[in-house]
Amino acid sequence: MKMILETERLFLREMTMGDFDALYAVLSDAEIMQHYPYTFDEERVRSWIERNMKRYTDDGFGLWAVCLKDTGEMIGDCGLTLQNIDGQILPEIGYHIRRDQQRKGYAKEAAMAVRDWAFQNTEYPALYSYCKYTNVGSFKTAESIGMHFEKEYEDEANKITHVSVIRREDLG
Repeated sequence: MKMILETERLFLREMTMGDFDALYAVLSDAEIMQHYPYTFDEERVRSWIERNMKRYTDDGFGLWAVCLKDTGEMIGDCGLTLQNIDGQILPEIGYHIRRDQQRKGYAKEAAMAVRDWAFQNTEYPALYSYCKYTNVGSFKTAESIGMHFEKEYEDEANKITHVSVIRREDLG
């Protein structure tokens, strides 16, 4: 398992199939995934892990396991992926945190570290986050790391997708 980032309370590392149970607890939770087109079953969680392992090789990044520093426990994922946002392939910071660990600032802490990593290790002029327009918690987390509203657009999966952005120059 390759360590990627460390924050005050967390470390982010590459996911492996050994993370299946921890990730299943997040992605199969109907409350957490209420703004997603579907809740994950076992096959989708395995595919999620495989897709991210492939991204590490192909892109040099992906969604990483978010782990508590003091226990090593995986509580979710956060990272950078290339996503189709309104017809353009753009770098997106995504995050999912297990329900009992939400509202403790972990998504913000992880996403801020990913933002900084992405601007230091890639040439992307801007980073995005996108979600269903009803997912206020997600876009508030994006705003908490310096992102701001870019646009909303209609799409099949979300009906309306909310897009936030931060540009290199936004960080000064």
